[in-house]
Amino acid sequence: MHYDIKDINLAKKGSLRIEWARNNMPVLELIFQRFKKERPLKGLKIAACLHVTTETGVLASVLKAAGAEVHICASNPLSTQDDVAAALVKDLQISIFAIKGEDTKTYHKHIKSVLAIKPDITMDDGADLVSAAHRVSYTVHRNIIGGTEETTTGVIRLKALSKEGKLRYPIIAVNDALTKHMFDNRYGTGQSTIDGIIRATNKLLAGANFVVCGYGWCGRGLAMRAQGMGANVIITEISALKALEAVMDGYRVMPIKEAAKIGNVFVTVTGDINVIRKEHFILMKDGAIVCNSGHFNVELDISALEKISVRKKLIREFTVEHTLKNGRKVYLLAEGRLINLASAEGHPAQVMDMSFANQALSAEYIVKNYKRLEKQVYNVPEDIDKNIAALKLKSMGIKIDTLTSQQKKYLSSWELGT
Repeated sequence: MHYDIKDINLAKKGSLRIEWARNNMPVLELIFQRFKKERPLKGLKIAACLHVTTETGVLASVLKAAGAEVHICASNPLSTQDDVAAALVKDLQISIFAIKGEDTKTYHKHIKSVLAIKPDITMDDGADLVSAAHRVSYTVHRNIIGGTEETTTGVIRLKALSKEGKLRYPIIAVNDALTKHMFDNRYGTGQSTIDGIIRATNKLLAGANFVVCGYGWCGRGLAMRAQGMGANVIITEISALKALEAVMDGYRVMPIKEAAKIGNVFVTVTGDINVIRKEHFILMKDGAIVCNSGHFNVELDISALEKISVRKKLIREFTVEHTLKNGRKVYLLAEGRLINLASAEGHPAQVMDMSFANQALSAEYIVKNYKRLEKQVYNVPEDIDKNIAALKLKSMGIKIDTLTSQQKKYLSSWELGT
């Protein structure tokens, strides 16, 4: 078994943390028990580019119980939990290629390492793995029957690839499942981003002007949690509909150039490039904190910040103080990489339970249906989404009503009315 991790001796700590996550992922546990009996992925090789966290450790165990040979690399250089990586290698004999803080060269080398197995299925978080698979020789991707993608950023990239007619195998957009983005993106990103900012800075958020760039599902969740901490939330948007929604939700909405003058904390969650740029950094107040919770670190124009800085220093772990030419200080967190995983632990297990249930069941769906799937991006089948929601409610001890025969008839007819 090949692997590249920081230290195998960290395995004991990682095992306990994975166990804790497993205790909070009841839906995935039910899937684990069924997969262990049915072995729907038997003999298949899965190459996964995911954040190597405790929750990913639970998913890996489910895939292996299903009969798959699993190889995992990191989907971000700063998101790996080294003790988890060690535990997966030692306890489950899963090939892991991930080290927290790895440089860009190592990051891409690790992606090539998991592709070298010539996988049958890919699992991606950001589409770097699929992108790499499309750049290498035909022998690597010719056996791939399908893949999954977990992020908004990745789905955008893969839909663009599909639109150009260049997608070489079908992809299930796990991110677009209702039981993923309505919960993971909103409640997971909201809580974990706040957690990452506080761990990196230990700053009080109550009373601060908290600027959220982007009001998609992640932005909604982040704004809600920041407001709950007592912050004055400001939203910046390019969509009139989303901006209007933010206003109706009770937030202030303004262009980023105006927000830059009054903000204390800035977080980008847009999936686009250069959202906060040179002209915005220059306007910021002394002591402004800037970070990103989108998948890639391109949302902040870090090179521009470097150019207008006269000096910088690491003042706290994951916090770099930039002194600008105008004398003001701007604090960049986690190198502009996703703050919730770089300086914290990512989403809570309870919400990743649904996201990774979608991953596992989508992999099973691919195996059963790949012969009739075309080379395009598909939504998670509705029955999978509904089943996961039902299992989650059951695990929480919550029951809901069902339609009576009369109600079903009424909903399916056109004759009945006033």
